[in-house]
Amino acid sequence: MRALDLPTWPDGARVAVSLTFDVDAESAWLSTGEQYRRRLSSLSEGRFGIARGLPRILALLERNGLRATFYVPGWTAEHHPEAIAAVAQAGHEVGHHGHLHLRADRVSPAHQEEEVEMGMTALKALGVNPIGYRSPSWELTPETFRLLVEHRFLYDSSCMADDRPYVEEYDGLEILELPVHWSLADTPHFSYNVDDGGTMASPSALDTAWWDEFENALAEGRHLVLTMHPEVIGRAQRMAALERLVDRMAATGAVWFARMDEVATLMTRQS
Repeated sequence: MRALDLPTWPDGARVAVSLTFDVDAESAWLSTGEQYRRRLSSLSEGRFGIARGLPRILALLERNGLRATFYVPGWTAEHHPEAIAAVAQAGHEVGHHGHLHLRADRVSPAHQEEEVEMGMTALKALGVNPIGYRSPSWELTPETFRLLVEHRFLYDSSCMADDRPYVEEYDGLEILELPVHWSLADTPHFSYNVDDGGTMASPSALDTAWWDEFENALAEGRHLVLTMHPEVIGRAQRMAALERLVDRMAATGAVWFARMDEVATLMTRQS
């Protein structure tokens, strides 16, 4: 990896915050195995993300005058085109998130290439030309890394070697990384399923864990990336907690709420 200097954030902001949402819908279940095509209850949770979670998220962003980044698998774009078109039309960034949400480390190089190519085709069919990528389940392989460079993606958001933007390097290739972390995702706090169990924390967990991270990012002047899923964060009580958090951040008067492509463009210009 190669470290980068933090830029000057726009309009005198002292911290940049990106709200990001992985719109997996049913694809995250279907990618696990053919047996999920018969598991209607599991699939219905994915559909909740489209039917209820996503509209709530878009409404929250509109109320607060914010723009966010949505990472969309090609399968989701193909099967829920109106929902994804609404995201783009509202001025949000739509990023690449594979096609059937297949974990790159569990499939062949040929399947990895299909994931990138088919995902790109599905998004372009909706008029989206993604410049940012986030790997399904945050697993990035050498093969997919090379594909990102070949396709000239401006940035990736799958790795965790720093908590500031940096350059991820592999085998002589490099890409700007806007890093993520499990502690800043909604799934470790709230995700639960019948097969593996999970965690069912109180929505107030966001008021402590994510706020504490924000305060540290503010003190260090860095970029904070929060990762959420419409079927997880989109439950009403969690959306209320998210809006409280956003309001609290905004009240500091020090935040640039930025799309990921905006941060990547600024980092590229100042690096």
